[in-house]
Amino acid sequence: MGSMQHILHADFDAFYASVEQLDDPSLRGKPVVVGGSPDGRGVVASASYEARQYGIRSAMPMRTALQRCPHAIRVGSNFGRYREVSRKVMDIFNDIASLVEPLSLDEAFLDVTEKVTPNREPHDIARYLKRRVKDELGLTISVGVATSKSVAKIASELEKPDGLTVVAPGTEREFLAPLTVGSISGVGPKTQERLKADGIETIGELALQSEEWMRQRFGRNGPHMLELAQGTDDRPVEVNRDTKSVSSETTLVTDTGDPDALEELVNRLSHDVAGDLERKGLWARTVKLKLRLSDFTTFTRQVTVPEPVQTSDQIAEPANALLTAELGPGRLFRLVGVGVSGFDQPDEPETRQPRLPGL
Repeated sequence: MGSMQHILHADFDAFYASVEQLDDPSLRGKPVVVGGSPDGRGVVASASYEARQYGIRSAMPMRTALQRCPHAIRVGSNFGRYREVSRKVMDIFNDIASLVEPLSLDEAFLDVTEKVTPNREPHDIARYLKRRVKDELGLTISVGVATSKSVAKIASELEKPDGLTVVAPGTEREFLAPLTVGSISGVGPKTQERLKADGIETIGELALQSEEWMRQRFGRNGPHMLELAQGTDDRPVEVNRDTKSVSSETTLVTDTGDPDALEELVNRLSHDVAGDLERKGLWARTVKLKLRLSDFTTFTRQVTVPEPVQTSDQIAEPANALLTAELGPGRLFRLVGVGVSGFDQPDEPETRQPRLPGL
């Protein structure tokens, strides 16, 4: 790529909870948790910053959350509304950057390389982005500014909420050095433990290892991890990824059988898949659900839909129906994936009319 990239990673602060506080002013300034009922096996999908002060985190059982903060206000999740806000946000992103790669409803990479001029630096663009999200949507967003995706993502985490962290070109290594290795994407708790046993706790310490040592320890992922620790990452911001089928999956931090948590996950994955379909101008005829149980048994269920689908609601509905059929007492899931296939691609996407009900 030769020339330097300028990349922003934009990430909402407590997205679902913030939208609830925006829509209902009586919730502002109060500990709000979004998610399923504590009587069932509800899980926190999002916690406001006021609630986080009590140690409440997303994916925590709702019962635990309400024990930690009995006066927290619980609100059920309203995905239609979050998606509507997410679409508006993505419109602002697309207005500001030449390339936008959404990672979920509330997070995206923006490539602003083309938009940078001598009197319009990347941090000016980031400030403008934050101001527009605040003025137009009333929400705060944290932004990391860097020359690569991985550094921008780490930077956006540092000063939440309402953060703006700029890593100037050439300072990547010294910016990363004092941070813990867990800040690197892909370095989970287990890898962190193994590195700690080798006396490596900061990214700076990891960056000094040899490629050979990393390969012995972590196989073919080792050298890549080392590059990220050294601040090297030349992955482009990708608007389209070409594939024969489009899918998105997530491995859970803790295995769960909680219907609310699993539905929230299916909704989120369906949104990712829909975004991909929309960008490619594709409609799908088959919706698939991939599940892995806590004993690692993995299976897929699929359904062919009467009308080709493209939006996240159209994908989430059959996917959730497939999910419901698999839920059962004592059945815990460790991975959930949603995918679509059987594409129906009109030659001229523009000429395709939205279908009217009943036609």
